[in-house]
Amino acid sequence: MPPPDNGKASDYPRGKQPVLKAQDGPEGGVIRTKILLLGLRRAGKTSILNVLFNKLPPKQTFFLETTIRITKHTFDTVIPLEIWDCPGNITVEDLGTSLSEFSSLIFVIDIRDVYQQPISKLVEFIIAAYHDNPDINLEVFVHKAEKMQDEDKLENFRQIHERISDRLLDVSPDYELNPLDLHLTSVYDHSLHEAFSRVLHKLIDSLPYLEELLNIFCANSSSPKAFLFDTASRLYVATDASPVDQQTHNLCCDYLQMLNSFGSLYRSKSPTAATRLKPPSPSTPTPTASSSRHPSPSPSRLSPHTPPSQLPKPSPSLPASIPSSLAPSSTTKPQPPFYPSASTSLSPSRTGTTLTYHLVTGSLALLALIPTAVYEMRRGLVEFNVVWFREGVQEICEVEKEGRGG
Repeated sequence: MPPPDNGKASDYPRGKQPVLKAQDGPEGGVIRTKILLLGLRRAGKTSILNVLFNKLPPKQTFFLETTIRITKHTFDTVIPLEIWDCPGNITVEDLGTSLSEFSSLIFVIDIRDVYQQPISKLVEFIIAAYHDNPDINLEVFVHKAEKMQDEDKLENFRQIHERISDRLLDVSPDYELNPLDLHLTSVYDHSLHEAFSRVLHKLIDSLPYLEELLNIFCANSSSPKAFLFDTASRLYVATDASPVDQQTHNLCCDYLQMLNSFGSLYRSKSPTAATRLKPPSPSTPTPTASSSRHPSPSPSRLSPHTPPSQLPKPSPSLPASIPSSLAPSSTTKPQPPFYPSASTSLSPSRTGTTLTYHLVTGSLALLALIPTAVYEMRRGLVEFNVVWFREGVQEICEVEKEGRGG
């Protein structure tokens, strides 16, 4: 008899915790990159996933239930991801699989929490990962940073970093050599999107090619900064070689959020709908059997004394008119895909700068800062560079999809 659904994680035998899927991945055996999301109870793990991938408003994260079982979340961007959301009291043995199957490990620490217990749990997984998968990416999200003042949050962030390093050094100097990246995050600003984007960059094998495409676009379009964003989650999967300015990143996230909110109000009319609404032309009458096979004689040729044998006989095999359902459908040429674009002036915050948006694939968009004078006078050149960039990104995505069996 299976355990009840309302049981706690500690109620299950060690190594026998049920693994639930939040969403079924695409069929066909697609190879997904796995991310392990860990942290103590109420640290904010489930809130992070819902804000990023389910568009949950941050204020509604208070009503989320505590995770009591391992839950798998699938997400498709340049690479297909599978994120394991784990309960707070899970151990390495409770995973039911080896850490070698995961490419990244994200540990969430509440910045207001007592640090001893979460750091002990983190060190336990770091030691296990060192033996099972030394190449795993180790990330720490110091979360809920909005609860503290700037000076206090930076001091706590520094203390957490130092205590983790000291604990690893006490166990063995070898463990301290593992690269460990810490990020200060919050669901109430864009720091979470930037931190998760940096985690994603380490998992994309084609990242150098995407960055090179962005570098070429910026050089040919006089753009000081450009991002390749995932439109649904607002994570940037690549950017050019120039440093990422937090203000510019936040501006692009806000603009993309605005377009996502109002984009559904503007839909282009489909070609099929236009065809259905088009009235029939009066110059082309509906063909009939008598007009196509047996032309009827004109009334002047018929007389009241015409013998019955000379009267025209209707064809028994054809109806008087062809039903519309049986009429041959006209083969319409497939319409090319539609890639919307938008732009806005950043005046007065950045005088003389325009923020542009161009859809690249069904889920990726190019957001770039371009001088207004260049955008107005050489817009044709910018559009040509966008088309060139779009073709390159689509080719990279196709190669990634084929390599993963998609």
